[in-house]
Amino acid sequence: MKRTHHCNELRPENAGSSASLIGWIDSLRDHGGVFFLDLRDREGKTQVVLDPENAELSALFPNLKPESVIEVSGEVRARDEATTNPNLPTGGVEVFAKGIVVHNQSKTPPFPLDDTADKVSEDLRLSYRYLDLRRQNNLHALKLRHRASHAIRQYFDGHGFLEVETPVLFKSTPEGAREFLSPSRLNPGKFYALPQSPQQYKQMLMVAGIERYYQLARCFRDEDLRADRQPEFTQVDLEMSFIDREDMYALIEGLLKTVWKETLGEEISAPFLRMPYVDAMNRFGSDKPDMRFGMEIEDFSEEFSASGFKVFAGAVQSGGAVKAFNAKGLADLTQGELKHLEETAKSLGAKGLAFVKSENGEWKSPILKFLSEEEKDALKQRLSVEDGDIVFFAAGPWETSCNVLGRVRLESATLLEKRGQKLRDPKDWKFLWVIDFPLMHYEEEEGRYVASHHPFTAPVEEDLEFLDSDPKKVRGQHYDIVLNGVELGGGSIRIHQPDVQKKVFEDVLKIPADVVQSRFGYMLEAFSYGAPPHGGIALGLDRLVTILCNRESIRDVIAFPKTQKGQDLMTDSPGEATERQLRDLKIKSIAEEPQN
Repeated sequence: MKRTHHCNELRPENAGSSASLIGWIDSLRDHGGVFFLDLRDREGKTQVVLDPENAELSALFPNLKPESVIEVSGEVRARDEATTNPNLPTGGVEVFAKGIVVHNQSKTPPFPLDDTADKVSEDLRLSYRYLDLRRQNNLHALKLRHRASHAIRQYFDGHGFLEVETPVLFKSTPEGAREFLSPSRLNPGKFYALPQSPQQYKQMLMVAGIERYYQLARCFRDEDLRADRQPEFTQVDLEMSFIDREDMYALIEGLLKTVWKETLGEEISAPFLRMPYVDAMNRFGSDKPDMRFGMEIEDFSEEFSASGFKVFAGAVQSGGAVKAFNAKGLADLTQGELKHLEETAKSLGAKGLAFVKSENGEWKSPILKFLSEEEKDALKQRLSVEDGDIVFFAAGPWETSCNVLGRVRLESATLLEKRGQKLRDPKDWKFLWVIDFPLMHYEEEEGRYVASHHPFTAPVEEDLEFLDSDPKKVRGQHYDIVLNGVELGGGSIRIHQPDVQKKVFEDVLKIPADVVQSRFGYMLEAFSYGAPPHGGIALGLDRLVTILCNRESIRDVIAFPKTQKGQDLMTDSPGEATERQLRDLKIKSIAEEPQN
């Protein structure tokens, strides 16, 4: 068994030569006693013709089945112009088979291995993921992921980075996302945690003098899943010494330009736009704004501070905000669509969703009778309200109002696109740095401040004076890279002085000193031996490739993804442990038996 060519290699100039191909039968055709099959491998397809004078091959043909693995040897022939297939790179040739070896006969697959499989249950496709991956669009996604990873490695190598692997068995840091725990057999009663990120290890590498580190790191989070989350994922993780934020912006912009060029052949322009967190929230209601379309949010707190509509006036008087945006052209939304938007707003903390429609030359709204002419004029002028538009409002705490209208804005864009408007071109690359995040925010339930990013983020230097008196005013040297409403990654300049880091842990975040010593003592100790100024970032490789492939879910670009219940249906994972395994680990399961 030795193939001379892959199935996307032969061209008319190969005509007259011998060839040996091996792969999967993609399709079979009987044209009046002349038998054809398309042979497929990872690279493409080639048409094969069976010699009608060869009785052995003619007898074999009825027994061949799609997806069987066969080897074909024969002569390469040019097709005549009438039978050339312009849709295939190999469409100008065919292999005239002299011999066929069946290596493995396939059963009938449980679903078709073409584009129609997209309509098949995802659970069924994941149960037979090895078949689903044979489909060309899934194979394309894995190839593109490989090219992106290769481009990333080459880029970092060219910029003086060392690829260093960090441990997968770490210690628990419960203040972050929920972790996967792994019991230690050699240390009974103690547990490792699978890392949510290599954060602390990569900072130790900076203390060690590595200066420039990266890895394509496997990370784990035991969280509820959705389209952009998996329990295990890959992030492009890096850390650098002796840098500031400007260095990081330039490095990542160069990386993304390289990845886009190497995978899509497209040039993207830099430097990217930068926007403070407060501006992003005020204008788009999101810290990861999709800037491919307008419908920007406006603040009407001043105009409605003494409004006859008590909901608006009360929100302003209690220190909140009144915000609104114009969903242009959406006044014809149905009652069902309006109800969906109202439920969306309520799920984010709003009591309802006020609106004003402009139809047939007049405004319509349950709140219209409460609005003065001056308030209506302000809305019309600032939001450019025209016939066919609908204005949505949110009133209440500033952050809640932003979040509510941010989500309603995106939902409105979806509804407008269903009506034929093209608002979000997947090839319109709107990169953005969101910067100047709050260093921390106050958690009412816990009665203390918590880190907005993580407790290792350095404060903006000019805000240090507020660290004791008013922590809410302190901005962090944190930055997120956003593309078309998706957070590709985030990072920060780190605290590198042990006294400042200890102060943040104990005095600001109110973490007890013994807990600080238990969880982070080694970091504080390391920082006392000459820690350099440093910073880093992590990009979600799965999210990045999903965008490059124009796919909806990161599951589409992961070879063997989990379901929304965290299950691998192909291998029936997770599974149960035996009594002996549990006994060796000194643990006991208290899970209840499932009811029949």
